[in-house]
Formats: sequence, C-alpha cells, structure tokens
Amino acid sequence: MSQKKILVVDDEPSISMLIEFNLKQAGYEVQCVFDGEAVFDKIQSFRPDLIVLDLMLPKMDGFQVCRKLRKQNNLVPIIMLSAMQELSDKIAGLDHGADDYMTKPFSPHELISRIQAILRRLSTLPEAIDHTTITLGSIVIYPGQREVTLHGNPIELTPKEFELLLFLCKHRGKVLSRQQLLVGVWDYHFLGDTRIVDVHISHLRDKIESNTRTPEHIITIRNVGYKLTDTSRKESSLA
Repeated sequence: MSQKKILVVDDEPSISMLIEFNLKQAGYEVQCVFDGEAVFDKIQSFRPDLIVLDLMLPKMDGFQVCRKLRKQNNLVPIIMLSAMQELSDKIAGLDHGADDYMTKPFSPHELISRIQAILRRLSTLPEAIDHTTITLGSIVIYPGQREVTLHGNPIELTPKEFELLLFLCKHRGKVLSRQQLLVGVWDYHFLGDTRIVDVHISHLRDKIESNTRTPEHIITIRNVGYKLTDTSRKESSLA
C-alpha cells in the first residue's frame, strides 16, 4: 500500500517541523507550505490525501483557503489548526468546510489519531457498504461512487457530510446520540466536542431538506440526538 500524503500548511517553522517529523515517523509522506496561496499550486503536484491547515496564515487565511477549495469542489479532508479556542471559532472553521478543528497547543499523538480516523473512514467505507444504492424519497445515494442526487440532480457533499448521511442510513429509524455519531462518523473514542455533530447535521440538512425548519429526513430528538426517517417509506438496505 502506498504512503498516504499529508500537506501541512503553517507559517510557524517550529510547528511545521514538529508536525512533519511526527507524521513521517507515523509513516506518512509529508510536504509543507507556509502561506495560504501556496496551497493551490502544491495540491496540483502533490495531490494530498489530507491537509493540516493552520488558520492564521499570510496571503490567505485558513478560512479563505478552505472556502476556496470547497468552491472548487475539492473535497480533500481538512483538519484546521488554530490558537483560538472559542467555540464560535471552531464552528466557523467547520462552517467553511473543515472536517475537524484542533486548538493549539495540541498533542502530535492526538493529531495523528485524528488523521488516522479520517483516512480510515474514507478507505473502509466503500467496502463496508457493498455499493448498495440507497433511496430516501427523492434522495438517492450511490455509496460506491460516493455520490448523492436530489430529484435526479447531483448534490455536492463534503466527505464528512457523506459519511454522516451514510451512517444515519445504516441506522435508519434509530435515535442516535451525538456521542454515538461522534464515535461512528468521526471515530473519536473519547469525550469530544459534540457541537461538531450539530454543525455537520445543519450543513447536511441545508443540502437535502426542502425545509430545514421542519426537516423531512433528519429529525432532532430533543436532549438526545438525531434520527433519520423516510416519510415516503421506501425502504432500502445497506446489506
């Protein structure tokens, strides 16, 4: 199996060197750039499997980089790093399309664990679902192709939004707590910030629900979590 490629984007050489050293020790191929604009040239030549992206960067900040990548329909997973620890900053990072958000200072071991979790989910998901087409009313999911259509038109989902939708489908009709979703989708086997779940649910609803105030498919269960239902009752299987 070829090495997974990680692009590290941070303008602090000491942090870049620390991340690069630890990732290489963990078996990854790593390249570093030091400003936001450099990302777009590097991804063409390096084609990373994941980007570790600092928020505060010269020329173009992490929010701008993340937003531009998503507008280009580049769905490469992104872990955003920031010294800002306010919940609103974390939510902003996720709102701009990041898959995860870590605050500085951070443990290199935890960063590696989160990278492994994201890449593991991406690599094992197609085999686990056996490429079965899933129908949810006007929504059709093609797991093998990682594609979703609504009324026959393709929907652009981030990798994490796709995985979240698929996980909900696997447990359709069951009430899932935020912690269960955090473990099942993000593979975090620790007490993480479950607000990340709420943000991704909100983004997913924006893309698949005709009315997000009265959602048809992803239902909030007060003080518990979420449940996926299919009001058309067209049943499908992941088996």
